[in-house]
Amino acid sequence: MEPPLPAALLLLPLLLVPLALLARRRRGRRTPPLRLLVVAGSGGHTTEILRLLSCLSESYSPRHYIFADSDKMSEAKIRSFEQKRAETFSNSQFTLHHIPRSREVRQSWTSSVVTTLYSILYSLPLTYKLKPDLVGIKRAIIVYVESICRVETLSLSGKILYYFSDYFIVQWPDLKEKYPKSVYLGRIV
Repeated sequence: MEPPLPAALLLLPLLLVPLALLARRRRGRRTPPLRLLVVAGSGGHTTEILRLLSCLSESYSPRHYIFADSDKMSEAKIRSFEQKRAETFSNSQFTLHHIPRSREVRQSWTSSVVTTLYSILYSLPLTYKLKPDLVGIKRAIIVYVESICRVETLSLSGKILYYFSDYFIVQWPDLKEKYPKSVYLGRIV
């Protein structure tokens, strides 16, 4: 299932944490915490992002999670992940934020326009309020990590963010050949 469209347009860049790239840059230095905005898609996409987040140090705090108001599975996975993370990092901080889903499965494309606009209008003030360091209001590095299940073609989110991201990471060599701006790191999730 694709992540909600406003997430793809406005917030998704954090599915998108530049794990390999930012981790190298920060290694060995004591740095101030970075406010992280994590947009969780439904189903397997939430699992993928949580695997990426499990590699991050305690410097990435607080973590602000955004997901569709009807996505109870993602909320449960995030709560479980954060509970386990608190066992390792005692100062672990996170918040959960619901946004209206921009498009339900099998919703018509024409009616999706209205619900997507509503989702975007709801998401913009939330993103401004949270002021994350890795997505959004100020200049941030936008990294998109395409899902491992995308072997031959990009997802809709990927097709949009390919043009806006600073780093576009793919997990299959065929995609690197089709999209020269992309970075192939092999399987990272």
